[in-house]
Amino acid sequence: MSHPLINLLETRGWVLADGATGTNLFAMGLEAGAAPELWNDQASGKVRALYSGAVEAGADLFLTNSFGGNAARLKLHGAQGRARELSRTAAEIGREIADRAGRQVIVAGSMGPTGEILAPVGTLGRADAADIFEEQALGLMEGGADILWAETISAPEELHAASEAISRLGAPFCCTMSFDTAGRTMMGLAPDAMVNLVNTLPHAPVAFGANCGVGASDLLRTVIGMKGATLPLIAKGNAGIPKFVDGHIRYDGTPELMADYAVLARDCGAGIIGGCCGTTPDHLRKMRVALETTPPGSCPALDTIAERLGAFSSASDGVGGAAPLRRRRRRAT
Repeated sequence: MSHPLINLLETRGWVLADGATGTNLFAMGLEAGAAPELWNDQASGKVRALYSGAVEAGADLFLTNSFGGNAARLKLHGAQGRARELSRTAAEIGREIADRAGRQVIVAGSMGPTGEILAPVGTLGRADAADIFEEQALGLMEGGADILWAETISAPEELHAASEAISRLGAPFCCTMSFDTAGRTMMGLAPDAMVNLVNTLPHAPVAFGANCGVGASDLLRTVIGMKGATLPLIAKGNAGIPKFVDGHIRYDGTPELMADYAVLARDCGAGIIGGCCGTTPDHLRKMRVALETTPPGSCPALDTIAERLGAFSSASDGVGGAAPLRRRRRRAT
């Protein structure tokens, strides 16, 4: 299919996505436990600053401040009736920033999980989950999102529900799952199984891959595990490992580490490369330079990834192989 994201990939071979949403908003004053989506109207200037920071650092694509903007998650804050509105506002602010960037910048409408466990393990039916996703997707598209972006999904049933909802709108979308449990998602899905899962979705994504998880090393091991993928792959790893410092969570990945990660991600087969938790505009700037100035290389061995980015969190890669476990080097925050 023709889409600005695909056009960018075909022109350059890689696309730089943005960094963190939540951790960057916390740095701007968002309180723990608060709903970031409420800032779309309560502190819209800070949401503009979040988007602008990514664009000015060189991102070709940024996600909207709508990760938890579905009715199921907003219910925790008494705002379940505002799901469509808050998502629309998130995208409207994004559209404003992208349109004045002076270059092609893609607004991706972030859609995180519902926070509920789907049947048969849980009580939320797939049809109900699809309705929840559809409401949010409508708001994002009304606000001017170029593409929808289902992220941090753990259960196959939930990804199916998101795909079904998006298919009702005929909108393009990308999807990522989080592989944070010994190389698998929390619900036990392996990286190679995601490749098969994507082929069964009622609405095919433009691209798919992994985000968040444990650290940059694990994220790249996951991408390597997605063998046989025929669609572009996404790598959006955390900026190192979280540490509790002076009462706050800090990620230990330096801009230099994330620049190395970005190049390795491209060599592992990812075309859309960004950061997740802890990734700031300073990281993105270094990532952009590294991608522009470092020639593509062959897929790195797991030993090489561990040596350059730090040890894997577990011996298992989720698909039956083993990875080297090494002592993680200390890094500056």
